[in-house]
Amino acid sequence: MYDSLDSLGFAASKLWNVARWTVDRIWKETGYIPDHSELSAYLKNHERYADLNAQSSQRVIQELAEAFRGWYSKRQNGDEMANPPGYRKRGDEHPRSTITFKEDGFKHDSEHNRVRLSKGRNLKDHWSDFILCEYDTDPDATVENVQQVRAVWNDQRGEWELHLVCRVEFEGIDSPGDRTAGIDIGISNTAAVSYGDEAVLYPGGALKEDEYYFAKERAKCDDTTSNEARRLDHKWSSRRTHFLHTLSKTIVEESERRGVGTIAVGDLTGIRENGSGETKDWGSKGNQSLHRWAFDRFVTMLEYKAEEHGIIVETVNERNTSKTCACCEHKDSNQRVERGLYICDECGTVANADVNGAENIRRKLEDTQVPPSPDDEDRSTGWMAQPAVHLFDRESGRFTPREQVVNCKP
Repeated sequence: MYDSLDSLGFAASKLWNVARWTVDRIWKETGYIPDHSELSAYLKNHERYADLNAQSSQRVIQELAEAFRGWYSKRQNGDEMANPPGYRKRGDEHPRSTITFKEDGFKHDSEHNRVRLSKGRNLKDHWSDFILCEYDTDPDATVENVQQVRAVWNDQRGEWELHLVCRVEFEGIDSPGDRTAGIDIGISNTAAVSYGDEAVLYPGGALKEDEYYFAKERAKCDDTTSNEARRLDHKWSSRRTHFLHTLSKTIVEESERRGVGTIAVGDLTGIRENGSGETKDWGSKGNQSLHRWAFDRFVTMLEYKAEEHGIIVETVNERNTSKTCACCEHKDSNQRVERGLYICDECGTVANADVNGAENIRRKLEDTQVPPSPDDEDRSTGWMAQPAVHLFDRESGRFTPREQVVNCKP
């Protein structure tokens, strides 16, 4: 089985390199980078394309197109140090790349805990040749409705891992309550959450420390495709993923505890563009941070974790939420006097700027008919001005109140 997976992993790297060479040739001749559908159509009859199942080959090419798109966005945002995706080679050898099997590429036998993976036409010994893999699960776990299987090579363990992606449907889960929470997603504070009578900030300091640490360590590598560079990239990616999972899980649990049935998240579509469709200039550091921050990924995690608890996640238009006072609705772009401070010239409200934005996002769902009144509550000296701050604790892997000792060493 391992030898067969090795052959597919090597084939995926070869196809990546063929597609990378093709993009380079087209780019030099026309100045245009083809998208994944154009590239797939162009390479469909190539010998390497038939080494894998058709859907698996399409996924390899799609990953390359996404990598080029990410690189091009970085360059547009002012990151002159960004490099385009390279070839997958280690000297004269091809590394084992991840192979993705979609609905036509596998068959799942839930009764015997087995999954059958398809080979490409070129790698089959006969027309019905396939790879049969067995897996173990926890006694209480049920693997069903498998949508996708990914074969991933683990360098540290020196073995293949199977990642099974399953569709899970939640039925009959009662909502924790009828309250609404609002989330303002940002760069300095990864998330600011307003519950209407209290607020919590989740700073992104841990992400920034990791970015600085791993960028510095990666710069020491002579070859950006070396084993050490790949190890650092994998570890950095794992840290970011863990941070986002922990953050989304924490917000959902805190919302459930407070009886929140709906979470409103600011829709950041077009945040990298101005009104005319051109790329905004956030400064050299701001542009890089903005590009690296995975807004969509966080919202996706939040949605499926919230669904498990009966909470609905809705995105709302963020327009003017950072400029508008959450108490009197006076709008002025100059009222955000500093990055973390908001002062309303109309009613005198003093608030944390991110909390003010989160409260405006919350009110877009909860109070669309009745405007708030500054006389109802003095927010300038309360929760809007002095939100709780929870920091990411690396030792426990959780968010803890700022008063607790937090280990910030990468």
